[in-house]
Amino acid sequence: MALWMILLCTLIASLLGGFYLLGVFRRRRPDEPPLEKGIIPWLGYALDFRKDSSEFLKTMQRKHGDIFTVLIGGYYFTFVMDPFCFGAIVKESRSKLDFTSFASELVLQVFGYKPIEANFSIIHSSSTKHLMGDGLTVMIQATMENFQKLMLFNLSSGEEKRVWQEDSLFHYCYNIVFRAGYLALFGTEPHQGAGNKEKANEQDRIHSNQLFHEFRKYDRLFPRLAYAVLPPKDKIEAERLKRLFWSMLSVKKSWQKDNISGWISEQDQLLAQHGVSECMRDRFMFMLLWASQGNTGPTAFWLLLYLMKHPEAMKAVKDEVDKVLRENGQEAKPGSPPINITRDMLNQTPLLDSALEETLRLVAAPILIRAVLQDTSLKTSSGTEYTLRKGDRVALFPYVSVQMNPEIHPEPHKFKYDRFVNPDGTKKDFYKNGKRLKYFNMPWGAGVSICPGRFFATAEIKLFVFVMLSHYDLELVNGEEETPAIDISRWGFGTMQPVRDVQFRYRLRF
Repeated sequence: MALWMILLCTLIASLLGGFYLLGVFRRRRPDEPPLEKGIIPWLGYALDFRKDSSEFLKTMQRKHGDIFTVLIGGYYFTFVMDPFCFGAIVKESRSKLDFTSFASELVLQVFGYKPIEANFSIIHSSSTKHLMGDGLTVMIQATMENFQKLMLFNLSSGEEKRVWQEDSLFHYCYNIVFRAGYLALFGTEPHQGAGNKEKANEQDRIHSNQLFHEFRKYDRLFPRLAYAVLPPKDKIEAERLKRLFWSMLSVKKSWQKDNISGWISEQDQLLAQHGVSECMRDRFMFMLLWASQGNTGPTAFWLLLYLMKHPEAMKAVKDEVDKVLRENGQEAKPGSPPINITRDMLNQTPLLDSALEETLRLVAAPILIRAVLQDTSLKTSSGTEYTLRKGDRVALFPYVSVQMNPEIHPEPHKFKYDRFVNPDGTKKDFYKNGKRLKYFNMPWGAGVSICPGRFFATAEIKLFVFVMLSHYDLELVNGEEETPAIDISRWGFGTMQPVRDVQFRYRLRF
């Protein structure tokens, strides 16, 4: 009898524990945000959120206001849509709100890399040293040289005539920007003597193109891989691609390259000093490749597309590019030396800066997530105070709350190339309810988890657009081309991608 009682109590305890994990007993406390658990235990609103995160959050915001908690796949997420609360969240100490636990799970899931405790400080310090300040000047020069290698190598030989060439815009932009950034960061083919330099350059063009081809295969699988919803066939392909990149980007092969960036080499050395195995460092290199090159090419696509769709914007930005070239004693024409765009020149383009920021406002949609490590108080702009519960996650989705907010950005769905710049070239301020906003556009995240490579990424995109506009006339093959819709499966992972490509043509301006 006693045995049956023990078994029965064990069964009841297991069932109650299971119900607790499924969220059946969760109740909203008086000081907590509105709670939505959905009708499916544990899963909650995971399917709705996965289907279209933006529409789901707008629906919840209309129902509950600027703060609410929803159950998504076993986790309770408190979404904060009030931009005046963003500072308190992104600046809160890691002892209360921590971003590393969620990030660690994600990079293990998608790259096979298991982070160590020192990873954040290693990436942050190395990025500050090599992707900002004087280090950024070095990286811009290296990237410029690789754009020349990929885009302008035919000009001096006279092989490229002034005739229209047609291509797919998304593929073209992603391909060129990815390859230039990859070669600048991960190094180039070694050569001995001037006679072998062109052979080495040709090998770089071939190898980087092959790498991009494989990268795009992985990139297409990325959203479903991150959500762990890949079907068996795609899961096998994802694992094949992971192993391929671990091999192609292995530290052993990287150290055989010339011109490997300090950003790559220093991080590998520091990981080795912390006892990280060579196998795991190979995986870290794959993570760095995606982090540095997964968003720049798609952003360049959207920027060029918007410029071609808006002739007044194209003219203004192109005139600015030509002016900067003239004032720096350069011109893109036959017989002239190849143009060399420097960091100082990139700092002289307020209209291009504004057009790029406007592009990011329209298409960059990261989700910022923190794990709540202890009960934390949050006061909204209306004066209401809520408690974020320990064990939950707090999330920001700036795309809905600020970037597409018509009160902050009038006519938010329209591309306005000068939205972020005043007539005198200074940056504009933005307001909500008459109060100045600090966070009005957040394509790079914010706080301690802000993208450490944002200055290099911005420079990379601007270099590409600078080269394109200074050398080529650009136009859409179909002048009435509709702007393609964004692929909603990629909400939360940075720059959105189009559901289809767009045909364009280009020819030398001279």
